[in-house]
Amino acid sequence: MRIITGLARGCRLETLEGEDTRPTAERVKEALCSALQFEIEGRAVLDLFAGSGQMGLELLSRGAAGCVFVDSSPAAAAVIRRNLNAAARREPSLSKNAQVLNLDAMAYIRRTRDRFDIAVLDPPYAAGLLAPALEETAKHMNPGGVIVCESDRQLELPEEAGDYRLDRTYRYGRILLRLYRWAGETA
Repeated sequence: MRIITGLARGCRLETLEGEDTRPTAERVKEALCSALQFEIEGRAVLDLFAGSGQMGLELLSRGAAGCVFVDSSPAAAAVIRRNLNAAARREPSLSKNAQVLNLDAMAYIRRTRDRFDIAVLDPPYAAGLLAPALEETAKHMNPGGVIVCESDRQLELPEEAGDYRLDRTYRYGRILLRLYRWAGETA
């Protein structure tokens, strides 16, 4: 696994051992970044259920202003920190606005006051956490943002969450990427 493009292009990333974490396939990551290519630069990112942190790191490499990585596993948090350090060796600015939190993702999203422009939600597929995480995350998004949900294609999700509406669905084998975009009123 590696960072595909941007400031840390080619940086090899570590993954967690075992079956508890399922890294996003590079073709899925590339497709997502292509769909968001004009929306990444200068944006605040949330990588919830971050695993190895590869999605947030890819977005940082492509110009995101900062990223909060959240994972409940101490081993995952350690891998994210190592991956962040590896990417920062290529481009030191990547680690300046990155925060790695070893917390329960749902507890974090329920109590944070942080606001985001892009959120990537990729919980374990069978955990039943994606729909509640989507609903809570929508409360912490800035107008004009996008929420990305990765899931097994069998999982049903609502058409809307707060001011966010399902805009596009991409299918990659058994994986679905759903992009929810802000549909609220402008003030």
